Amino acid sequence: MDDCEKLAGLLFSDLTVSPDELEQKYPPRNLPDGARVSRFAPSPTGFMHMGNIFSAFISKLNADITGGVFYLRIEDTDKKREVENGIESILDGLFAFGIVPDEGVVGQNEEKGGYGPYRQSHRKEIYRCFAKELVKKGFAYPCFCTEDDLAGMRKAQDDESTTTKGYFGKWAVCRSLTFDEQRSRILSGAPFVLRLRSDGDENKKITVRDLIKGKIEMPENIQDIVLLKSDGIPTYHFAHAVDDHLMRTTHVVRGDEWIASLPVHIQLFSLLGFKPPKYVHISPIMKIDNGNKRKLSKRKDPELAVSFYREQGYPTESVLEYLMTLANSNFEDWRRANPAEPLSRFPFSINKMSPSGAVFDIAKMNDISKNIISKMGADEIFEKVSVWAREFDPELYMLLSDNPKYAKSIFSIDRGGTNPRKDISKWSDVRGYVEYFYPALYKSGKRPPESITAADARAILSKYLEVYGADDEKDVWFSKIKGLCEPLGFTPNVKEFKKNPSAFKGHVGDVSAVIRMAVTSRANTPDLHAVMALLGEREVKARINGAIDDYTLGQHCAMSG
Repeated sequence: MDDCEKLAGLLFSDLTVSPDELEQKYPPRNLPDGARVSRFAPSPTGFMHMGNIFSAFISKLNADITGGVFYLRIEDTDKKREVENGIESILDGLFAFGIVPDEGVVGQNEEKGGYGPYRQSHRKEIYRCFAKELVKKGFAYPCFCTEDDLAGMRKAQDDESTTTKGYFGKWAVCRSLTFDEQRSRILSGAPFVLRLRSDGDENKKITVRDLIKGKIEMPENIQDIVLLKSDGIPTYHFAHAVDDHLMRTTHVVRGDEWIASLPVHIQLFSLLGFKPPKYVHISPIMKIDNGNKRKLSKRKDPELAVSFYREQGYPTESVLEYLMTLANSNFEDWRRANPAEPLSRFPFSINKMSPSGAVFDIAKMNDISKNIISKMGADEIFEKVSVWAREFDPELYMLLSDNPKYAKSIFSIDRGGTNPRKDISKWSDVRGYVEYFYPALYKSGKRPPESITAADARAILSKYLEVYGADDEKDVWFSKIKGLCEPLGFTPNVKEFKKNPSAFKGHVGDVSAVIRMAVTSRANTPDLHAVMALLGEREVKARINGAIDDYTLGQHCAMSG
C-alpha cells in the first residue's frame, strides 16, 4: 500500500461505501435518445430574483423540449449565509411561475426522484467517498494552514507583487508534507481542509464549447482549491462535479458569472474520471437607463424581485410569455403566426439565445399581459383577481366576493369578440378598472371634456335626463344621444364636424363624453351603455344630477372670480 492509500485510509477510515457502489446506485438514466437532464441549483442564502427565474425557466425548457428531466437541487452547504425560510422562498418563487421540477426538492422536507438526496447538506458521505478516491490517487491532500498562515501568504505575495495569487506552487506549503508529517498532525487533532493537488499549467488552456457563448478558451487551473472544509462540508466546486455526475446532468444552465469557474470544474471532472456536462451560460438581464445598458439592480429596480410580480398581480402566463421573448428572438414571430397556441408548443432552442444580455422592458411585458388577460373570460378573471386580492387588496376582495354575479358582469363588458379591450395588465389594475362600479370605491371628479364649456355640459346632461330610459336597448340609447346634438349646437355626424368644425360646438362623440364623465368620472371606459345598465337607473341619475350641480357651482365660481 503506497502513502496515498495509507493517507486515504487514515482520513476516511469510517467510510463504508465506494464510488463503484454509488455508480450502481445512481446509474445512467433510462431516457429517450437526445433527452436532456438539467437542473436549477440555488443556495437558500438570499431572495429569489428574476435572473434566478429566467435561469430556471431556460433549464426547464431545455429538458422539456427533449422529453428529459428538470430537477431542483438545493446547495445548502453555506450554513452561515443561509436565511430563514430560504428553501420555502425558492419553491414559492418557482411555483408562482409554474416552474415545477420533475424531481428533486419539492417541499421544505419533501423530495421525489431516485437520484437524491437533492440537498447537498444531506450528501456529506457521498462527497467524502469521492474525496477519498482523489486522495488515493494522489489528487488531494490535507492542508493544515491556519487563517494566520494564509494571511501571511497573501501578504508575502503582495510584497513580491506576484501576478497570480492564491494557494499554489511554492505557496502550497502543505502540498509537500510527507505521509509521516501528515499522520502526526492528523493524530494530534490538528484541524485541516482537504485541497486539490492541481495538475494544471497556467501556460496551457482549456477549451469549452458553450451552447450560448460558443468557444471559450481559458488558462488551466493551477490553484490547489479547497474540496472539503474543516467540518467535512464540500465547497461548491467539488459538490458541483460530484452531484452533476451522479444525478446524470447533461446540461448545466447558469449565469455567466460562473464562466470564471470553468477551469476548476473541467479539471475536477477530469481527475474524478467523469464526463463533463454541456454548459449553457446565460448573460444577466439588462435594463436601459439613461440610454445605457446596465444590469438589473436590487437597489434600483423593484421589478428584479420575484415578490414584485406577486404583489402587482401579474398572471403567471404573462411573465412566462415575456420571458420567452427574452429567451428566443423568433418567439414573437411565432406568436403572431400562432396566437392561440399554448406556450409549450413553441420550439424553443438554446442555440437561438443571445450571447449578450437581454433587455428587460416592463412596458412591453405590460402589453403582453394586457393581450393575455384580454383573452380570458369573465369567470376566469374573477377567480384570479379574487385569489390575488384576498392577499394583497382585502377591500377589493370583499367587494368582489360580496356579489360575484355583479363582479363578473363588470368583467364581461367588452370581453370576447375579435377586438376585446385591453385595460388590465395585472390584477392590481383591477381596483382602478372597477372602482366607479362600487360606491365604496368611487371617487367623483366630474369635469366636462376640455372642448366643452360647463354651460354646454350642464345643458347636455339636463336634456339627457329628460330622455334617459334605463331599459333602452343600445340602438335606442344611442339614437337618443344623437337626438340631443342639433338642438344644442352639436352635430350627430363626426365626418360633418371634421369637414366644417367651426360650424358646430362639437359632435356626438363629445356629447357622449360629457355623459361618460358625469357617470364614471372617466374619459375612457368600456361600452358606456353596458356600464350604465349595470349601474342602474338610480345611480346613473344621481351621478348625472351631481355633475349638473358641480358644473353649475363651477360656472358660478368662475363668474364671481
